[in-house]
Amino acid sequence: MSAGVDERGTEARATIVDVARHAGVSKSTVSLVLSGSSLVAESTRTRVSQSMSDLGYIYHRGAATLRGAKSRVLGMVINDLSNPFFVEMAIGIEEACQGGAFIPFIANTVENPVRQLQVIRSMREYGAAGLALSPAIASSALELKPLLSDMPVVQVMRRLPGLRASIVAPENRFGARKAVQHLIGLGHKRIAFVGGFPAMSVREERLAGYAEALDEAGLPYDPALVIEAPINPSGAAGVAPQLLRSSTAALCFNDVVAIGLIRAFAAAGVEAGRDFAVVGFDDIDEARHIFPALTSVAVNGRALGARAAQLLMRQLASGDFAPENILSPTTLVVRVSCGASRQPGVSS
Repeated sequence: MSAGVDERGTEARATIVDVARHAGVSKSTVSLVLSGSSLVAESTRTRVSQSMSDLGYIYHRGAATLRGAKSRVLGMVINDLSNPFFVEMAIGIEEACQGGAFIPFIANTVENPVRQLQVIRSMREYGAAGLALSPAIASSALELKPLLSDMPVVQVMRRLPGLRASIVAPENRFGARKAVQHLIGLGHKRIAFVGGFPAMSVREERLAGYAEALDEAGLPYDPALVIEAPINPSGAAGVAPQLLRSSTAALCFNDVVAIGLIRAFAAAGVEAGRDFAVVGFDDIDEARHIFPALTSVAVNGRALGARAAQLLMRQLASGDFAPENILSPTTLVVRVSCGASRQPGVSS
């Protein structure tokens, strides 16, 4: 249920009056709930809070004293700061804001859509001017729209279907295709794709590039070689035995999966680059330091974050929030884990 539409035909922001009507209480009762007053019964507080959530109501704290002032805060809503790639991306956003008119405010949603809604609501309450958003897995555009309908949002790295917002993302499809072409060039015919789940837009883009490379080479697409797994080291370790039985090479969803796979192989006496070819995606710093060094599709997370922040600040300066689609280039960085250094005439 929404608060209605304004004269321009766009969704209008819910007001305190809308919340009171929806909850069946007075406007003053809603005000008491917002102020945290102990005079309100818990059941009433719960009902009012649910109405706020249903209507997408945002309470702007301090608005009475800051009315008319423009916010200089940019929200950074990042899905997983335990992943080094997203740390680099966040650094890129922060660096782009340095010396500018905006201050970044970061939150880690730990891939939790409920937490994501909470932090976005909090950022709006404290007057964030815009958001750089890397959506959590299983995010719902329907749930996010009421919170984001009247502010500039730039999705970074991940695209959430159904959310009308700008996107800054790597050329996932092209990068995956180049990686698989490289493995085919090394003589591999049984190449797996490892990691992630179908609901993830990035996975689908990379999987499309994987399929294109196989098709171009006249190799069959075998669904048994497309292996779902959590995008963490333990997820990779769990599928290592299956990979050794079914394939000779793997393109991994990201470097975290690839590094987990290399370590799982090593524990089983299998050496990546000698006994099995492994390619990652993202090219995080650890990729060059692990043994054997990881071949990876480089994304440059820091540059990606910077471009997202620059786009967001430009939209805020111009007042034009029309969605834009920006793709950043990807390149294949060849190291030892794919076995190229063992091929005559091929260097890493």
